[in-house]
This record gives sequence, C-alpha cells and structure tokens, in this order.
Amino acid sequence: MSLELRPFGRTGLLVAELALGTLTFGRETSEAESRQILDAYIEHGGNLLDTADVYGESETILGRILGARRDEILIATKVGMPPYSPGAPRNNQGLSRHHIRNQIEASLRRLSTDHVDVYQLHCWDPQTPPEETLSTLDDLVRAGKVRYIGLSNFAGWQVAGMLATARLHGFEPPVALSPQYSLLERGYDRDLVGVCEAEGLAVLPYSPLGGGILTGKYRQSGPPPSDSRAGRSSASTASVRRKLGDVRNHAIADAVRAIARETSRSPAQVALNWVSHRPTVTAPIIGARSLAQLQDNLGAGGWTLDPAHRQALDEVSKIDLGYPHDWLQHYGLRGGPKPDREITGVS
Repeated sequence: MSLELRPFGRTGLLVAELALGTLTFGRETSEAESRQILDAYIEHGGNLLDTADVYGESETILGRILGARRDEILIATKVGMPPYSPGAPRNNQGLSRHHIRNQIEASLRRLSTDHVDVYQLHCWDPQTPPEETLSTLDDLVRAGKVRYIGLSNFAGWQVAGMLATARLHGFEPPVALSPQYSLLERGYDRDLVGVCEAEGLAVLPYSPLGGGILTGKYRQSGPPPSDSRAGRSSASTASVRRKLGDVRNHAIADAVRAIARETSRSPAQVALNWVSHRPTVTAPIIGARSLAQLQDNLGAGGWTLDPAHRQALDEVSKIDLGYPHDWLQHYGLRGGPKPDREITGVS
C-alpha cells in the first residue's frame, strides 16, 4: 500500500504521511543497507527525507544514493546545533549569518544538490537576534538555495516570535515545526500545538516511538535486548535508559502492546498511527536501523485506530497541561458549562 500524501501546512507542497529520518545512515546502518531502506521507502510512495548537518555521514550518503531521483524527493536538513565533537570553534554553531552561510554551502556539497527543500533551525539560539537569522534565510530562499524554512526544538513563544519578526520585516516565514512528540513525550500538547494550529504550520514529529520503547522490545523486568539501542553503546543509549526507568513509560508501552494484539498490528505501527493522526500532525519522522524495521514502520500508514483504542492511549499517556491551559479548559469561554464556578473560589 502506497503512503498517502498530505498538505505541507499552508504551502502548496504535498508530503508523504510518514517521513524518513536518516540519522542512522552511516552511524548504525551501512551505506549498502541505507540504500535498501531508501529504495523501499520511495517504492512505498515516500518523498520526504530528514537529516542534519551534525548527523555524521548522513548527508553525504544521501547525496550518493539518491542519484537521479533527487528531483522526486524532498530533503529537509538542519542547521544550528553545536557540533558533537568537543573543542570545536565557538562560531561553528548557532544561527548567526556566518554559521548559516557556511553550513548551507557545506550541506549542499554533501547532498550533491543545488537546493534544500526544507531548511530547519535545529534549536533556538539565545545569542543571535531573530532578524539576523531570518534575513539570512530570506536571502537563501531568494537565491534558490532553500525552498522552505522550518524550526525544530523551539518553545511556543519562540515559534510565535520568529513568525512575528518575519511578518514585521517581510522576511520569508517558517512554515514547519519538527518537535519531539510521542505517547511518551507529550509536551507538544501544551503550547506548541496551539501555535501550529493557529499559524497552519506543517508538523513533523521526531522520535515518535520514544527512542524505541514503544516498539515492544523492552520489558520493565529484565535487561534490555543486547541488539537494542539501550542494550549497546550509541549516541542515544543514555536517554533511552532514562526513559526505561520511568514507570509511566512502561504503562504506556504495555497499553500499546495490548492494542497491538487486539488489532493484529505491531506495537510500532500502533504508536506511529496514534501520532500520525494527532491534531496538526503532518508526517511523523520514522527512523530505521534495518530494512525490516522500516517495513514494519511503513505498516503504520493507510489506516486509523478506532476511537476506543485512541481514547485508551490518550488516557494512559495524558499529561498535566498546567496553568493556564487547565484553567481555560475548565473555566474558559470554550470550556462548556461550569456548574462548580461559584463554589471553587476561582478568581
């Protein structure tokens, strides 16, 4: 079954309902198997690849294995993260004009292309004025080196600030956000979802399987499998082990496994399908270390969880939205009848 196409926010672009993350290319997956993964993704109708300038050999491998298919595929890469190697020059990070200009040229060389389809700011830079960053990106769009601008790992007020700055100065605005979002990590549901809905941003959640915890491979008792991310040494081992120490996360994983059994789906397909059909979500970014993992993940497309299963997952993974969101839900103009307004002493 071919992946469905969805509007990319309020742009005229169409993207597959599942994007392919390529962090593993050259890091955990050989170039030969990376090519197999890419071929299978494209054969299933996929057309959006996610990478970054700090993902090791990922951009370079993509530049080699895409070949003549480049014009069929959309590439999203990122800029702004500090380099992983210690002792790097201080200017080799952030969102300054200097760094962005240097990095777009380096990314284009590695990707063997003359443009990036979505150029994403990897994280907020508290030192560089937004006007400097956005004017630089505006120049890159006008020069044809960048087609669309995106953000990642920004707080709600930071997203709103970037959009307001772009409007004020007539710069090309960001049209997409790539947040961490899964049944395990639902912080997006506090402020970011409201900004994305109001502004019509495309939303590309990364880590939709919670670092692999929602694939069903881990149990609360016993050590992690030796071939898993938590069972060996990798860049994300520590973060996965921290998540495995959270009782809530295991309760969510248990619920996912139960629904997977009831629906004859894999746990990964259930968890991905939940994210894929959340309000404002355009395309979760799936990451695969092997062809088998990719093929399983692709099975998350083309169907929808029934309302009872979605409600069960909503409940087991719900978070405290905090003030003012919980107040607005209960007492706000859109919150419905308030029979206890007078007896709560709320002001």
